[in-house]
Amino acid sequence: MRGRESGGGDGGGNRMSDEKGECSTKCYNMFIIETVCVAWFSLEFILRFIQARSKLDFLRGPLNIIDAMAILPYYVSLVVTEEDPALDHERPGGGKGYLDKLGLVLRILRALRILYVMRLARHSLGLQTLGLTVRRSTREFGLLLLFLCVAVTLFSPLVHLAESELTGAHDFSSIPASYWWAIISMTTVGYGDMVPRSIPGQVVALSSILSGILIMAFPATSIFHMFSRSYQELKMEHDRLFKEECAAA
Repeated sequence: MRGRESGGGDGGGNRMSDEKGECSTKCYNMFIIETVCVAWFSLEFILRFIQARSKLDFLRGPLNIIDAMAILPYYVSLVVTEEDPALDHERPGGGKGYLDKLGLVLRILRALRILYVMRLARHSLGLQTLGLTVRRSTREFGLLLLFLCVAVTLFSPLVHLAESELTGAHDFSSIPASYWWAIISMTTVGYGDMVPRSIPGQVVALSSILSGILIMAFPATSIFHMFSRSYQELKMEHDRLFKEECAAA
């Protein structure tokens, strides 16, 4: 029995070690790939900073800020990972809360690595057009948000009254809970987690959906024209720069 138990324990330990070894190997390979990418991005960022005429304007650039925010979490995670074991030994009991907060900050910084994708905006005409359109259409987006908030504030009490007060349904327990239903209905998402069952509630739902379609369609034309105009401007700018580079070459 003891031999079987020890054998079973050894087998389980081997399986665990194999799993840990496989995981550590994958993590190590991903770490190597990330290190190479971050080193390349860091070198590019430093060279562009050195060649910039105005260092302050360079640091104020939105794309440069995104580059810095995408690179810094790697170095911060290296420092924090190296200091974690020492802190764990020095503060076995009292430092738990501090280590938890430090781990949370580290996970947030690791999540910021998704900003690597935003670096494509430097080389993608479509992403640049999208960013320029959003920046130029802030007034239209503000009006859209205002109309949506007013409609949500109107239809949430109505559906709560129709469902909870008239039929006694439990899905719409309160007016703040009905806000979620109004938002996903007016934006035509419709998860189906909250559904009106009564005839008055369905009438309110139909009205909110139609109102949402109209509200979303109002600024769409203006935003589309702004997108088209921004695309034409950026394309002409890129063509001009390309011709200048070809002439210089």
